Amino acid sequence: MLIKNVFKSLFAFALLLSIQSCVKDELTETVSPDEENLVEEEEESSITDITNLQIPEGFEFETSETVAVTITDNSPNAIYTVYAYNNTQYNIEEVDIVNDDGEADTVVTFESDELNQLLFKGRPVNGVLEHIIMSPSYYSQIYIRRKEGNSFTSEIVDIQNGSADYTFADTSGKMRKTEIASFKHKITQSRFEAKNVEIDTLFAVNGSGQLFSINPLNGSLKELAAMPMGSYTAAIDHANMYLYSIGRSNGYPLMRYDMINNSWTTIANLGMGGPRLAYNENDGLLYFSTKAKVHTIDPSNATVLNTWNINNLNNTNGGDLAFSADGTLFLSSFGGLYRLDLDNNNVYQATRISADNLPFNPTSMTFDSNNELWLAANGSDSDLIIMDTVTGGWEYVYGPNSTSGVSLGRTVNDLTTYTVSEDIEDPDSDGDGITDSDDEYPDDAEKAFETFTPSKYGWGTLAFEDLWPYLGDYDFNDTAVNYRFVAIQNAFNEVVQLDIYFEVTSDGAGLTNALGIELESIAPGQIESVVGTVLTENYINVGGNGTEEGQDRAVIILFDNNETMLNIATEVNVKFTTPLTTAQIGIAPFNAFLIINKDRGREIHLPNRLRTGLGVNTVEVDGVNQDPDGNYQTDTRLPWAINIMHNFKVPQERVPVNQAYNFFNDWATSGGNTYPDWYKDNSGYRNESKLKQ
Repeated sequence: MLIKNVFKSLFAFALLLSIQSCVKDELTETVSPDEENLVEEEEESSITDITNLQIPEGFEFETSETVAVTITDNSPNAIYTVYAYNNTQYNIEEVDIVNDDGEADTVVTFESDELNQLLFKGRPVNGVLEHIIMSPSYYSQIYIRRKEGNSFTSEIVDIQNGSADYTFADTSGKMRKTEIASFKHKITQSRFEAKNVEIDTLFAVNGSGQLFSINPLNGSLKELAAMPMGSYTAAIDHANMYLYSIGRSNGYPLMRYDMINNSWTTIANLGMGGPRLAYNENDGLLYFSTKAKVHTIDPSNATVLNTWNINNLNNTNGGDLAFSADGTLFLSSFGGLYRLDLDNNNVYQATRISADNLPFNPTSMTFDSNNELWLAANGSDSDLIIMDTVTGGWEYVYGPNSTSGVSLGRTVNDLTTYTVSEDIEDPDSDGDGITDSDDEYPDDAEKAFETFTPSKYGWGTLAFEDLWPYLGDYDFNDTAVNYRFVAIQNAFNEVVQLDIYFEVTSDGAGLTNALGIELESIAPGQIESVVGTVLTENYINVGGNGTEEGQDRAVIILFDNNETMLNIATEVNVKFTTPLTTAQIGIAPFNAFLIINKDRGREIHLPNRLRTGLGVNTVEVDGVNQDPDGNYQTDTRLPWAINIMHNFKVPQERVPVNQAYNFFNDWATSGGNTYPDWYKDNSGYRNESKLKQ
């Protein structure tokens, strides 16, 4: 009897689970009375909660805003890169380290990801560079980086009333260039008259606040201007002849040494300490490292822009960073020499080059003009060492352990190299007027720049409730699609191609749904070709160029069966017959829509967006039509589709979005003013147990 009762209980429990988990969306909303009792009673309070929210009139559940960016610059050779910016620091913590003097120390670390928010790149044409972008609502600024030749400048610009304007005014750059040219000429002339070969100069700093140069040919020292604060870091910007260093304590100030005038300036407090620093000539940024992290810093204002993690770093204490001539990043720590390679997950993988039992702790390193790697070891009388970056072999050059008989007699906590040399010419291989270093497509004269939505490394998400015009359960997981749009432009900032990257991340519907986009200002004839769409259900009719037939405006159906596309990364390429302005293309994700259950006329759009020429406003339905006016919002203003400028993690089946995300209600009822980043994974924002895994 006991076994029989247990079996009956298990059977009833299994039946309950199957009913609750297997209920699929149906356009007729018909379910059996038993299912209604089991499911609807459980969900009634939560559904009522979200449908009773007091949504302000005019709020369309947008998580982004349209921003018109205007850059004015009369230089024909200036290249601009623009990022979304909000100066957010996270994972702030104090960490214990061993500094370059071998002493236990505590430093502050934090993370930032501004360089992941790359929006577009371009150059002024006739003195103006204009773009209309979509920026997450919680971003209030853009970060602008300007490159002309091998010199970089930057500016942080406020977004005001949907606009961000910047005018470049060269107040000191021309004077500095003239000063640098004169200084280099004098050095070159004096060496020529002395019949001396051009040699490198090693610059060194230490925790005692000493700055000095070292002649690599004989080990002789030259005292330079004392530092504002002792430091374990040094890096040189050759283009502007500045040496940068970070103070060892008290706010960790970023300090700049003027190599021409032998003087120091403190730029700003970095707020973060650590032992490793290098300057990257390719992007004009400082690369700074503590423990198992690498950060980029804008040298003009000490802003921390990005953070990467390092894997496989056996010893995270002490050391330095250095870029080789080919741009490879090397790191030394008290565990030896490593090469750092950035993987597809945006993480640096460390590969050990040297042995793990070196008889010295390499506190610093630098590459000379012959691409030889110089190291310095900690100690009151530091050794200078040369190491091979392939084999890890090494030898003492100067110091107490060398056979040179030359000792420095002081500590070297960091090294960097300066060489007087001619500027290397940057070629323009495809002849489009954009040099190769600034050209994303250096071998294609029709392509030069890229504009990203939401950003170069980020993903946006389109999430749908597919029972329109009936009320759904608002879990927004019936069909969810991650996307990234890349508009490829020529040297005149005109769009020649649109690349669409997408992946279906949720199919909670049980209906066969399709996803399309409409380019509202583009006629079908302006599309040359569409390649990469996945159409298998034989109800979408496309023309020879890949656009949907029967449409007055260009409509592209990306796929017609969401179930078969689940977790499959896909790319669609759209080529235009003639180059178009970014204004003509419109703003991604354009007029995106879902086609429900192979019924071509049943389209679901974002709130207040127009259906395509083949869409039908279904007014006559069996049951309650929640959208009689066809604006894709209920009478309480809830949408059937939402566009989120983030990789959105959808709720579990039949869990309303406001139960999975704690601040959704605050955001919706405030008209988007409160918690505009409600969908992120910040502490306390999500109920992880209610999200799809």
